[in-house]
Amino acid sequence: MHLLLFLVVIYLAIPALAQSPLRREEDPIPADVENIYTRGLRHLASTQSENGSWDNGVGNEPGVVGLAVMAFLAHGEDPNHGPYAKTIKQGIEYIINQQQSGNGYLGSSMYSHGFATLALAETYGMYRDARIAAALKKAVDLILSAQKRNAKGAWRYSPEATTADTSVAGCLIVALYAAQNAGIPVPDSALEKANKYMRRCRGKDGGYGYQSGIGDRPTLTAIGLLCESLAKQHDSKGYKASTKYLSKRLNHRERHYPYYYEYYMAQALFHSDEKIWQEWNKKNTRYLATIQASNGSFPGNRGEAFNTAGALLSLALNYRLLPIYEK
Repeated sequence: MHLLLFLVVIYLAIPALAQSPLRREEDPIPADVENIYTRGLRHLASTQSENGSWDNGVGNEPGVVGLAVMAFLAHGEDPNHGPYAKTIKQGIEYIINQQQSGNGYLGSSMYSHGFATLALAETYGMYRDARIAAALKKAVDLILSAQKRNAKGAWRYSPEATTADTSVAGCLIVALYAAQNAGIPVPDSALEKANKYMRRCRGKDGGYGYQSGIGDRPTLTAIGLLCESLAKQHDSKGYKASTKYLSKRLNHRERHYPYYYEYYMAQALFHSDEKIWQEWNKKNTRYLATIQASNGSFPGNRGEAFNTAGALLSLALNYRLLPIYEK
């Protein structure tokens, strides 16, 4: 009888044991976050073109397709199984097919190249595939060769640019860290040089400007703080000043560039101060819930694919499944 009762208890416990350890009992996914996220994913899946891109706005840029792919992966969706497997596969195929064979360039700007590279790195880090690895390696090589030609040690809109700015540079720095985490060779010296450029653009109050420490903006500061977090430079006075700067700017009235702001603020705060991130996350969730359309998309002048992917990724720290989100 005791053995029978023991077996019954074990049998009933199996479903609970099979649950993902990432969704901890003490840290559940808020229902409103899940509601926003699932509605957004359904919209992205239903509006994807057969070639893997999106028709609206800049949805045909490999970088935007990459952001959309990451939105699915960040929710735990699988390219091999599940309702969104085809959507993810088509997106990755599109990015690979859009890569220029000669130099590995992805898209029409280094912005697009950076986000597409990040998506390849996050995908390869989770699902090993030889074609993804080859495309990712070529994409990384282009970033590194462009940096060598740049007198600032960073990047701007084209691979041939000789000037730099914190927005494009930050995007490419994050892509390089993701590629390095996925096992692609990235020299530490390249990351150190790029981060040095970013630090030169930080003002005394911790705010980052576009090409110098003058004219600071919350979005640029979030990008800069994220890069410094990925470099594991948490103890400097500058890092603490930037965290304090952002902690005073959690209101969405500060969003000069919609969805860039949400996307980078979420990551910067999560890495720098999780308590502040929790406050931000609640405000961001309420804000996104009020502006999400009935079809699950988000408004803006960059197209529904970019808007929706950016909005969802600003909530993705609730799930913490992408490798780049690991502390």
